[in-house]
Amino acid sequence: MALDRDHVLRAAAALLTRKSTATMDEVAKAAGISRATLHRQFAGRDALVRALEALGIAECEAALEAARLDENPAEDAVRRLVREVEPAAGLLAFLYTENQLFEGEEQHAGWARIDDRITAVFRRGQQNGEFRIDLTPAWLTEALFGLLASGAWMVQSGKGAPKDFTRMIAELLLGGALRRDETQREES
Repeated sequence: MALDRDHVLRAAAALLTRKSTATMDEVAKAAGISRATLHRQFAGRDALVRALEALGIAECEAALEAARLDENPAEDAVRRLVREVEPAAGLLAFLYTENQLFEGEEQHAGWARIDDRITAVFRRGQQNGEFRIDLTPAWLTEALFGLLASGAWMVQSGKGAPKDFTRMIAELLLGGALRRDETQREES
């Protein structure tokens, strides 16, 4: 029987998003394979995390495409992005905590591509007058990543309803990012 690598990665992602300290034995059990079979595919935890990183980047890039980020208004593009990335949010939350993925010279170029595309949406929203200009596009991008991770953890822990994921994240982020006119600011 051929090993379904995608199944193993998705089982590992599901487990590691719930329990980031899971051992390779626990990952193998979750995937329904032996530790030896897992080890033949992934020489160790680092190799597994790197494979999960590639999966996470691919899923994130697919979400970016599906969200049609180039369509205006930018506010709607952000809402579509949150909705499209939701299925991968747990995996992204796990990857977000794996510091070795974001340090040093071996950082995967996919993260920079993702950052650039999301940052461009916020920049466009600022240029169009939708978003505040006192918050940098890079800051808004990192805030989005943080909220996606927090939202995934809320849902996984049972503290938040899955049906609220998109609305809660989009409203919290956009509530702080959207530009308000002067009369609204004076009333606040």
